[in-house]
Amino acid sequence: MADKSIITDSEYNQLKAVNKINLRQRLISYKRKPLSLVMLILVAIAAALSATALIFIIAYVLIKGIPNLTPDLFAWTYNSDNVSCMPAIINTVVLTVLTLVISIPFGVGAAIYLAEYAKKGSRIVRLIRTMAETLAGIPSIVYGLFGMLFFVYSLNWSNSLLAGAFTLAIMILPTIMRTTEEALLTVPDSYREGSFGLGAGKLRTILRIILPSAMPGILAGVILAVGRIVGETAALIYTYGSATGYAVSPFCSGRSLAVHKYVLANEGLHTNEAWGTAVVLLVLVFAINTLSAVIAKKLGSKKG
Repeated sequence: MADKSIITDSEYNQLKAVNKINLRQRLISYKRKPLSLVMLILVAIAAALSATALIFIIAYVLIKGIPNLTPDLFAWTYNSDNVSCMPAIINTVVLTVLTLVISIPFGVGAAIYLAEYAKKGSRIVRLIRTMAETLAGIPSIVYGLFGMLFFVYSLNWSNSLLAGAFTLAIMILPTIMRTTEEALLTVPDSYREGSFGLGAGKLRTILRIILPSAMPGILAGVILAVGRIVGETAALIYTYGSATGYAVSPFCSGRSLAVHKYVLANEGLHTNEAWGTAVVLLVLVFAINTLSAVIAKKLGSKKG
């Protein structure tokens, strides 16, 4: 309802009357179609339960973890006394950036081919989409076993940053590809026709018109991918390893923040520090998602 301080009394009363009429119409509609009212109640209950579960999980992690956030937990050097998560934080950021550098060009390129170049409705396009959706649902431990057999053993990379990044790149590639393709398909054909009418070629139209228009949707897929990278454990244990230091080169082993938390909790000796690490992981994911959302919003406002 509009703010009464910025409209006249008559306009405010008119808005109240319109709202009452709309509410009366909804009630009449629900009486005629009671199933709609039942579905509305079920959807409202599901939304309330989902929000309650999310709030409970976040509150529980914060209550258990915040008291265990100590300066020792953020020491630059890890040892058995402080079990610092700082090396894991740096390793996670580097791993995320490297994985995105590997996966985004392939994912966006494949999406551009499917949306702009491939024949609409062809069997190859349908097959690629089906396989991408299937790969997106495969458990992460399967990717970890593949990465261990191929990157670690066959290519002799051992447990390393590079093996972990390539494994995660393969894992998030279907997500980036499908979300980017859907974003490209939502761009109106009038944009393409107008660009072609002005004499621009296919590639120039894609790079200068289509991709900027679809950028918010592309970044939404990247946000989902980042969340999966930061929170991944199973695939990284087999490929990245669990070394406690910094991964100073692509062929050095290390541990991500999620793996660090898993190891601390699994050992049972540093449970309090594991809860503190969970808070750091939560804040890191929230910060990355917020930054990505801000970038997407700015790109969307520039497009508008």
